[in-house]
Amino acid sequence: MAMQMGADDFIEKPFNMTVTITKIQALLRRTYDFTTQVNNLTVSGCELLLEAAKLKYNDESIDLTHTELQIIHVLFQNKGKFVSRNALIEKCWESEHFIDDNTLAVNMTRLRKKLQKIGLTDFIETKKNVGYCVGEV
Repeated sequence: MAMQMGADDFIEKPFNMTVTITKIQALLRRTYDFTTQVNNLTVSGCELLLEAAKLKYNDESIDLTHTELQIIHVLFQNKGKFVSRNALIEKCWESEHFIDDNTLAVNMTRLRKKLQKIGLTDFIETKKNVGYCVGEV
């Protein structure tokens, strides 16, 4: 009757503690995502440290601003694929509205200058009318 009235599950009395705990664990697995979140991404020997907002390459590292971190994070997640300007703008500023067309270009230029300091010249590839992609070193 409980199931017919909309219950997801029930336990009959007298209940077995092992069965009860197993059912609770199954419910928690279905409700919450307990997977460990990846804190570091690697592309072509470059390691992106998400929690530290740093990029390491050849024992050198650079600090990234929040926007630079978001840009490079999206590019690392899509390694080998081009990411459109609109997708990056939406990710970084959560909107396509009220953002100057030059804003992404300015941030990309700053990021490229930082990458050059640690020997990553031409790491971010640009394809006109397509977008940006992290390339091979």
